[in-house]
Amino acid sequence: MAIFKNASYFISAHHLSDLPPPTGIEIAFAGRSNAGKSSAINTLANHNRLAFVSKQPGRTQLINFFSLGNNRYLVDLPGYGYAKVPQAIKDHWQKTLATYLSERSCLFGLVLVMDIRHPLTLLDQQMLEWFSLNKKPIHILLTKADKLSREASHKTLDAVQREIHEKWGSTLGIDCTVQLFSSLKKQGADEAETIIGNWLNTPIDHIPNPVA
Repeated sequence: MAIFKNASYFISAHHLSDLPPPTGIEIAFAGRSNAGKSSAINTLANHNRLAFVSKQPGRTQLINFFSLGNNRYLVDLPGYGYAKVPQAIKDHWQKTLATYLSERSCLFGLVLVMDIRHPLTLLDQQMLEWFSLNKKPIHILLTKADKLSREASHKTLDAVQREIHEKWGSTLGIDCTVQLFSSLKKQGADEAETIIGNWLNTPIDHIPNPVA
């Protein structure tokens, strides 16, 4: 996609101390293991191997930064919810990601990736409730939409939009949008680019401050 065509690997962080200076604008991609985060980034960038893609869940164990130029970054976060990851690693990433998502001053918004066949899992709902406290925008990609028929995918989209509005939008007042997405068919790539692109084009001094 045009906005992401010059995306390039920038740095990986295992500890908070490894993060680059908090300048510019960062858009984080989060979701359950194997939901399609890395594939979504590759599709947006029109690059097959920009972000590491594995059929084995739990392989992304670093916070990976991809530069778009002009001090803008996409951030691929480790997937959550994979049972076979050792408890020590789970504990480390729970603490690291919680701090990054709640305190990172240059983080503008969150792209929450969900497999359309299993949307709004308990962990996804917990992420929505927790990140919404930042009062920063959230955009949900219902990935692997090609796995369902057109009718079934739109039925799921409507159900997720309705639940988001009723359960989070009205009570927490979060800015949350939802769309269908397929990396295989490149479905929804233009829509995602428009929304994320608007975030990236926001003046840096307009980034909401994280909740103290």
